Amino acid sequence: MTGDAPSGKPVAVIDLGTSDGTTLVRGSWRYSDAAFVAVDHREPGPDLRASGPPNRTHDITPHAGPAEFDDGAWPVIPAESIAVRRGHGRFSFNWYRINVTVPARVGALDPTGMTIVFELVVDDYAEVWVNGTLPLVLGQAGGQLVKGFNAPNRVVLTRDARPGQQFQLAIFGMNAPVSHPPANFIWIRSATLDSFPRGRASGRRWPPASPGSTPGLDDVLAPGVQAERLAGGFEFVEGPVWVAEGGYLLFSDPNTNTIYRWSPDGQVSVYRTKSGYAAWTSAATTSRARMA
Repeated sequence: MTGDAPSGKPVAVIDLGTSDGTTLVRGSWRYSDAAFVAVDHREPGPDLRASGPPNRTHDITPHAGPAEFDDGAWPVIPAESIAVRRGHGRFSFNWYRINVTVPARVGALDPTGMTIVFELVVDDYAEVWVNGTLPLVLGQAGGQLVKGFNAPNRVVLTRDARPGQQFQLAIFGMNAPVSHPPANFIWIRSATLDSFPRGRASGRRWPPASPGSTPGLDDVLAPGVQAERLAGGFEFVEGPVWVAEGGYLLFSDPNTNTIYRWSPDGQVSVYRTKSGYAAWTSAATTSRARMA
């Protein structure tokens, strides 16, 4: 569930807003309102964590993101009713949950080996839990997190689909903007499973680094080691740093003052701009100007 979702036209679309679509993936929608509740907590302590004096704050209930959450008591709602306005308006939140199974066929299409993207548009914001996880990556925008007002959440479920694969989707809907809650309600504009061919879905592909292809590369590679080109188009690259906890690679392009993130599925995204090089360059330039 990492990396950018592919662009372009999918070769097959399953509409989860129809009974035919949910039947095809052996799924059914379940629904629950969510509410704010007062809870005990603590103020920031010396470690900057919640270890200081006791306080009172707020939480949501239920916490329906984890895969093991029991939604058996929730009502099943018809697929066509996901567009029904819910959430009671103003400052309100809700949950939708559905389990989906990759079918053996989508019409005449065999989805084996394809990339499957869950595309969702919630009026107004949404967070998408997949199999009980909601990844938090610094600088992430969209995907399983909020991207913008009524903006699509596009989440890669798999880049190597196999019939029978199952995914548990939990959608947290929000009425927004949160700082100025509107009088309207929460509803799902669209929810689809989009299939993309393997070759088109994996983003840019760079040829492998062959002996002699890059000056100096042979000097740092041990005999018999084959280098793989992961990405290209940068002015200069430093690093890298592997982040074991998140399972991704960070590297910087100091000439553009940018830190990039590379995920094992081959996707490169901007991790952080204004990464510190610009400030050093600006200070150095100012110093030289004063000396002149």
